[in-house]
Amino acid sequence: MSNTDRKASVEALRKVLGETYALYFKTHGYHWNVTGPRFKSLHELFMQQYTELWTALDELAERLRSLGQFAPGSTEEMLSTATIKPDNGVPDSEDMINNLVRGHETLAEVARAGVEAAEASGDIVTVDLLTQRAAISEKAAWMLRASV
Repeated sequence: MSNTDRKASVEALRKVLGETYALYFKTHGYHWNVTGPRFKSLHELFMQQYTELWTALDELAERLRSLGQFAPGSTEEMLSTATIKPDNGVPDSEDMINNLVRGHETLAEVARAGVEAAEASGDIVTVDLLTQRAAISEKAAWMLRASV
């Protein structure tokens, strides 16, 4: 791959990595703080989702390294591209679900945009990775919507 082609993939991966980290942190916080009559089911669902997001962070960072770039080394650098924002306070369980649905929809959208950038560069490995990320976030959003 040329440096120009590689740059498009790197930028796409950094955006997906930032959104993934922001959503991971939000989901893990919700796991710790959820209350109410559906505590157990939501606590477990949030744990499944933050665990998957944590694994994704490693896959995305390792793809950056495969393209010859360093992965972000600080929270500030990681979140510099994220549009998913943290909460101020602890929302109720319904708002947690709705916030996570929006987060996964955002992540899927950013991953799909990354697929387009990587496709244009001929980077089929990044296309595959980001296609998987979009599919996983779309499924996670569906699971959350179904739990309301």
